[in-house]
Amino acid sequence: MGFLGNAFNYFSQDIAVDLGTASTLIYMKGKGIVLNEPSVVTIETHSKKILAVGEEAKRMVGRTPGNLKAIRPMKEGVIADFDMAEQMLRYFIQKVHKGGTLFRPRIIIGVPSRITQVEQRAVKESAELAGAREVYLIEEPVAAAIGAGLPITEPSGNMVVDIGGGTTDIAVISLGGIVYSESVRIAGDQIDSAILNHLKREYSLLIGDQMAERIKMEIGSAYPLSEKKQMAVKGRDLVSGIPRTILIDDTEVRAALEDCVTTIIGAIRQALEHTPPELSGDIIDRGIVLTGGGSLLHGLDDRLREETSLPIVTVDDPLTSVVLGVGKTLEEISLLRKVSSPSTFSY
Repeated sequence: MGFLGNAFNYFSQDIAVDLGTASTLIYMKGKGIVLNEPSVVTIETHSKKILAVGEEAKRMVGRTPGNLKAIRPMKEGVIADFDMAEQMLRYFIQKVHKGGTLFRPRIIIGVPSRITQVEQRAVKESAELAGAREVYLIEEPVAAAIGAGLPITEPSGNMVVDIGGGTTDIAVISLGGIVYSESVRIAGDQIDSAILNHLKREYSLLIGDQMAERIKMEIGSAYPLSEKKQMAVKGRDLVSGIPRTILIDDTEVRAALEDCVTTIIGAIRQALEHTPPELSGDIIDRGIVLTGGGSLLHGLDDRLREETSLPIVTVDDPLTSVVLGVGKTLEEISLLRKVSSPSTFSY
């Protein structure tokens, strides 16, 4: 195993990170998932001083006075605000290490499959500035497949669709690597925006991001539901400026989400069309594995089953499969060698 393997065993402070658009999850070797918090930072606008990070900061979104600002450092799966991403990551690292700074951990981070070299460098540098002594990157669909328990190191095809907050990553994986990948920047955030824009356009009602997310989770769907659902929605009337409440149902929300769902289905079709014939047979047998928070949209599995005529499997806990997969590479150094990005691994 050599020095690197021994070092990994010795430094139990090493961590795996799913640095997501909506949430950041951290896995610590030997302990499992030790942190799951929103990727949000609240600052004082003039001094740029950070006042809250994570769960506490999310509670402030849309409720801050003029001198405070809630920032989401990640957008569409990549870093949008470098300084805030570094500060947020530093805060989370110190939190899981109980404020200790004795160890500079190795960090393995899951990243979107079609991340550019510039975006890769931004993730690595933010982690290094946050206190990491070494950083490795793993593509999120591969991590999700590992977390879901798929036999990705075997010479057989596995298709994973990871619908996160900012991107939907689709990958066909065999022998520990991605044979073909497709990525679209349509996922949970864009679904929320579609709901928000629908209410603004149809009812002249302005709602916040958190209300849009609630609507998505409670009555949003990609396929007709077995029974009709309704929901009272509170917001501000754009004409009168007065708060008011309206009643909406699942049918109109589903219509508002149709463009997003169609785009995701189109990307999956494209990936299937580009899959080598030898691996297509495996996908017919094994089906498509859905993961990521966006896969929890009601009826999405039924819609995909109808559109592709393939078996659709949603993993047991879609929200944690990426970080569990990245975490497994902390426990198995040989697996890390097989699946980490070549530019981030040195022997």
